[in-house]
Amino acid sequence: MLQIRLAAPNDLDGIAALLQANAPSRGGSLTGEFPTGKVAAMLRSGMPTVAALRDGRIVGALFSSSAAQPTPPAPVAAMLRAWPGGSGAYVYGPICVAASERGQGLPARLYAALRSSLPGGEAILFIRRDNAASLRAHQRLGMREVAAFTLDDTEYVVLSDAGHAGTSIRKHHP
Repeated sequence: MLQIRLAAPNDLDGIAALLQANAPSRGGSLTGEFPTGKVAAMLRSGMPTVAALRDGRIVGALFSSSAAQPTPPAPVAAMLRAWPGGSGAYVYGPICVAASERGQGLPARLYAALRSSLPGGEAILFIRRDNAASLRAHQRLGMREVAAFTLDDTEYVVLSDAGHAGTSIRKHHP
C-alpha cells in the first residue's frame, strides 16, 4: 500500500538512502549529492517535505525550501537570479522517486500533497535541459518554462506553476 504524507524525523535514513541511490555519483539524474547530514538539514528547514512510503519503505520524496534562503546552493541561486518568483514563491525540489515506482504517477501525488501544504504559493524549480523525462513529467503537472540558465557548462530550464489553480499569475522581466 502506498502512503503519501509529510515527512517525519524518523524518515531521514530512508529519504537519504533514496537520494543517495539516485545521486550523480551513482549514475542518477539529481543535481548534487545528498549525504545524510545535508538531508537532515533540509528536513529541519521548516519547509514541508512530502514522503511516499510503500509498505513502510520510502519510495519517493519531494522537498521545498524558501525562495528567500540566505545562502542557497549555487544552482538554486542561479535559478532565483533567472526567475525569483512572486510573493509567496518557494523552491520546489529536489524530487526523487524510486526506480520501482516510476511511470505510476507518483510525482503528481507528491506535488498535490506539497501544494496542499503551501496553498497559493508559486513553485519554482530547475531541471537540466537534457533531462527530457523530468521536463515532460513536470509539464504534465501544469508547470511551464519561464527562464533558463547555464551553470558550469550545463544548461538548465526554470519552471513555475504560476497560473496553476490557486497560484497567482505575475509577469517577470529579467
